[in-house]
Amino acid sequence: MTDDSAEAAAPSRRALIGWGGAGLALGAVAAGGTVAMTNVGDDADPAGASTGAAIAFHGTHQAGISTPVQDRLHFAAFDVTTDDRAAFVQMLKDWTEAARQLTAGHAVGEGAYGGLPEAPPDDTGEALGLKPSRLTLTIGFGPSLFERFGLKDKRPEALIDLPKFAGDNLDRNRSGGDLCIQACADDPQVAVHAIRNLARIGFGKVVIRWSQLGFGKTSSTTPDAQTPRNLMGFKDGTRNIAGTETDRLEKFVWVDRKDGPDWMAGGSYLVARRIRMHIETWDRTSLQEQEDIFGRDKGEGAPVGKAKERDEPFLKAMLPDAHVRLAHPDSNHGATILRRGYSFTDGTDGLGRLDAGLFFLAYQRDVRKGFVQIQRNLATDTLNEYIQHVGSAVFAVPPGVRGKDDWWGSTLLTEEA
Repeated sequence: MTDDSAEAAAPSRRALIGWGGAGLALGAVAAGGTVAMTNVGDDADPAGASTGAAIAFHGTHQAGISTPVQDRLHFAAFDVTTDDRAAFVQMLKDWTEAARQLTAGHAVGEGAYGGLPEAPPDDTGEALGLKPSRLTLTIGFGPSLFERFGLKDKRPEALIDLPKFAGDNLDRNRSGGDLCIQACADDPQVAVHAIRNLARIGFGKVVIRWSQLGFGKTSSTTPDAQTPRNLMGFKDGTRNIAGTETDRLEKFVWVDRKDGPDWMAGGSYLVARRIRMHIETWDRTSLQEQEDIFGRDKGEGAPVGKAKERDEPFLKAMLPDAHVRLAHPDSNHGATILRRGYSFTDGTDGLGRLDAGLFFLAYQRDVRKGFVQIQRNLATDTLNEYIQHVGSAVFAVPPGVRGKDDWWGSTLLTEEA
């Protein structure tokens, strides 16, 4: 992400006007020349994953939802610290321009070097020379944001405050947030670099409330690829919605204009849950019990009584409290969500136990008919003896940025919207 532009020797515009002023300075170019762009949407294609190709930023829907799932995650929830609506809107415009640059493999603004020596550079520089690595940046707005800036009447009915579920032990310091950024990439440094630069640009207007690093995707939106495994060793998300399944995406993921409000049409709703796994207890559980708890065998991932992973499960052959049986759409009045979760390990808890588990991310057309329905049905899941939900947040994810003059949140925050 080097800056080889002719403008590099000129004083930084950011140093002169500030990030909250007239917007971002441009002029950075991609490291190594032209970057291949991969389109996203219903025909999203994982081609280019091994070459570090870029994912197109503009589209009807935000990238990072039905996009083929990348290997790494840096998720950050922010609190808004300004009461100035105009300053907040300008920050979103600045973030959008930075996101365009970052996802294309460019440095932010005038880059990490070559600008005014007396001022901090526009880009932090740790991604210099790295490929775009299929970076996607996805923004969402939390319920608490609608208490600000005169937005109370624009809060969607589907953006509910999640109820307390059986077994929840939520840490408020790992929950909530006025807005979020989900950064996914095949290179963890590219994802971290993106969040770091957005947080820097937002200084004085937002502050990170909590964040989560993730690795080892636990679900896939490309069913032709091998199904990932979670930290319990089981294949996860076999029936996940594919990025090519236009009909299922329209039915279960994308908000329709008739759902209301108009500003959310083409968007989705995100539930984020930090799920701690009691790894040590699980590792002392017999293989048969592990398989009974999930309702699948551990090797192939086949449902009980079946031979192959993708064989249609016979739910009544499973124990009544098996995870697959309780989570299946047939047990939840057809409720279906799109999953993009990641594993995490955050050291130990001071008692010699790994602080590890699943950072669960689920997109849906309506939280009430998606996650809430399924999670309530999982109250009797035997797997609950080995996991605990310790962090939680919900966000309205607006539609995609349609062109160079559009920006994140324009459908919500434009005065005439």
